[in-house]
Amino acid sequence: MAETPLPDAKAEREGRLHWQSKVLLLLVLIVAAAGLVRSITASWSAATREGLAICAAFGALVWLLRAATPLAAVTGFLLTSCMYLGTVEQPSGGWEHTALLLGLALFVLAFAATRFRRSQKEQRGLAESRRGRGASQVAANMGAAAFAALPCLASPSLLSHSLTFARPILFTALIAALAEAAADTVSSEIGQAVGGQPRLLTSLKAVAPGTDGGITVAGSLAGCAAAAFVVLISMPTLRLNPRQAAIAWIAAIVGLFADSLIGATLERQGWLNNDLVNFLSTTIAALIVLALMTIF
Repeated sequence: MAETPLPDAKAEREGRLHWQSKVLLLLVLIVAAAGLVRSITASWSAATREGLAICAAFGALVWLLRAATPLAAVTGFLLTSCMYLGTVEQPSGGWEHTALLLGLALFVLAFAATRFRRSQKEQRGLAESRRGRGASQVAANMGAAAFAALPCLASPSLLSHSLTFARPILFTALIAALAEAAADTVSSEIGQAVGGQPRLLTSLKAVAPGTDGGITVAGSLAGCAAAAFVVLISMPTLRLNPRQAAIAWIAAIVGLFADSLIGATLERQGWLNNDLVNFLSTTIAALIVLALMTIF
């Protein structure tokens, strides 16, 4: 779920578990940076330089729009660079067939959903901070997708169209993770803005807006639509066929409801914080792709 102002008890719990966000951010930054540096040192091509420049401009734009803190913008630059270079076809390049457009779609959806009926959400104490998203939130939402691109950074030959097994699985896992992140953010923001009675996924018990694991019909439908939007963009962008697109969407929806399930159980019980729940749900979406594409 998107981060929101919290009641005292929940705020205390999030503060107590904030170390999880720090560990997650550090892990994601180290792994992504290591993969990116290895890729850059192995191939300093025109496509690499173009990708880094575009991702840097994207990060700067996000910061200028106050959609993210400075550290979050840097984190976003690092992760989008991994996804860009992990999906670009070396040495020719071509940003229009990389995961950058999917990252842009995630940003646009999150930006629009966060600002939808913002004043109403602020009055109810549910709006996101005007400082924008923090670095740990960016790592939680995009870390799994960047990790899915790392094998291609380590072995550029995986991008060859002749390797019909590894490439589609990795790309579909990346797409599912981003689609789940979009679905989660949009479902939370739209659900809080539109209203409707939130209910726990585990028991269907009515709960207050902003409760961990609470879902609404409007929010869930909006989340499913957001996931579909990201997946549809991926079809021409990363050349997904209908089977792969369907698997990515299904995996994203499973991840969306897994987020609510984990939120209603482990997060409410004080075991996990919001960032770790988000990272786990995107990871689940990516793993569902691996399972489905292996079975089917």
